[in-house]
Amino acid sequence: MKLDLGCSDSVIPGYVRVDMVSPADQIVDLRGPWPWPDSSIEAIRAFDILEHLPDKIHTMNEAWRVLKPGGRFDIEVPTTDGRGAFQDPTHVSYWNRNSFMYYEHGNPHLTRFRASYGVRCAFRVVSAAETAYPDKVVKLHIVLEAVK
Repeated sequence: MKLDLGCSDSVIPGYVRVDMVSPADQIVDLRGPWPWPDSSIEAIRAFDILEHLPDKIHTMNEAWRVLKPGGRFDIEVPTTDGRGAFQDPTHVSYWNRNSFMYYEHGNPHLTRFRASYGVRCAFRVVSAAETAYPDKVVKLHIVLEAVK
């Protein structure tokens, strides 16, 4: 199974649409425990949703938990390097490329803070690229792979 989190009304063939409101295929509040079993998901697409979730560590841990070993977590998020992170009043977490170091397998930030922060996940960065838009919004597109 593949999940499209925060899908709104988008349709991506092969993905189950997950959101808090209709017309999603599954109505799920991602702020709590995610309803999918451990290691049951092949891929997660999360475009313009992570910044709406208040607990970064919970989000990353749950994504890792439900992903199969080697499963992909495809993320697009407005970064703190542009106006986009701060413009929407419903944004409650803020991200940039460095934010992901705390979840990156082998990264000293993860090694040092894992236990005290409660980070259970570990990902390998497959790719990362930023795009700057004319309205001074900068978005990071990062693809992570679950290391288990």
